[in-house]
Amino acid sequence: MTLENTPKTASNPVTTGDYSPWRFCTAPMMEWSDAHCRYFWRLLSKNARLYTEMVTSGALIHGDRRRFLHFNQEEHPIALQLGGSHIAELTECAKIAEDAGFDEINLNCGCPSDRVQNNKIGACLMAEPKLVAECLNTMQNAVNIPVTVKHRTGIDDLDSEEYLHTFVAELAAAGCQVFIVHARKAWLNGLSPKENREVPPLHYNYVHTLKKAFKDRTFVINGGITTLAQSQEQLNYVDGVMMGREAYHNPFVMAEVDNQLFNGNSAHSREDILQAFIEYSWRQYHSGTRLHHMSRHVLGIFAGQHGGKLFRRFISENACKKDATPAVLQSALDQMIAHRQQQHAHALQAGET
Repeated sequence: MTLENTPKTASNPVTTGDYSPWRFCTAPMMEWSDAHCRYFWRLLSKNARLYTEMVTSGALIHGDRRRFLHFNQEEHPIALQLGGSHIAELTECAKIAEDAGFDEINLNCGCPSDRVQNNKIGACLMAEPKLVAECLNTMQNAVNIPVTVKHRTGIDDLDSEEYLHTFVAELAAAGCQVFIVHARKAWLNGLSPKENREVPPLHYNYVHTLKKAFKDRTFVINGGITTLAQSQEQLNYVDGVMMGREAYHNPFVMAEVDNQLFNGNSAHSREDILQAFIEYSWRQYHSGTRLHHMSRHVLGIFAGQHGGKLFRRFISENACKKDATPAVLQSALDQMIAHRQQQHAHALQAGET
């Protein structure tokens, strides 16, 4: 079954009416939010704003540019997240991203890993607001698409609300209009990236206060948001929400985004979504893509459903095989449906006896 999903261009993104274009976003997640994952998410929501994995400026300039810039036209609106602090490199990358058709460039000032810190990338840049402001200003002057920033509420001992407001004020003065704020600080030493997503406490009120102080700027809140009810609550205080790992592990949570957050009407069943992704997988497979690069993103589509474990196990055991085709996904779906029907028949029989 083919779901209606009209291709869009950078100059013609999804219409969101009076809503902020950043009302609901999916987070940039390394090794997860690739083009196949984003296409899958787009099947679930036409209005969600999608973000790529972080690409460093050096990798984009000197590496496999085609791989880093690849996306499906259906993914619009889509933002490229950049990591870096070299102004000339970031400016060159901004121009490259705009030419490639991206709708937004997002500067990463939130990643706490040692690897990026050593290259002056990510959360460590929160200690240098003037440098970040200059990077953003120069990038904005070079392109005609939004240049935004994603940052934490603070780092290490630079974690007061006063410092956070100073940081945002510096960037706002440089022309930054959109701030995506992970509502917890980052410890640059002593915690792993995973621990930095869980250990420092969430301070949603810090982000709410930012919106009050900078009313003409757009603020998107990130961190710990796992339901659309939580999203609705946050939208009473900020312009948008960003969901990360929940959207990956339990992707069907996004199936009601358009209905609940945009007053749209694009909900489909899990089975319909998967059938559409199977069609996509066949197209990609015939272009040379290995099945496991695509199938790993749909493992959670039946999370919490009868037969969901059977579905995940079948794909995990078979999609990684060298000769695996998207028929594996179809077989996983068919077996799960057959299992459900059998369970239902047994339940009816037990009720009769």
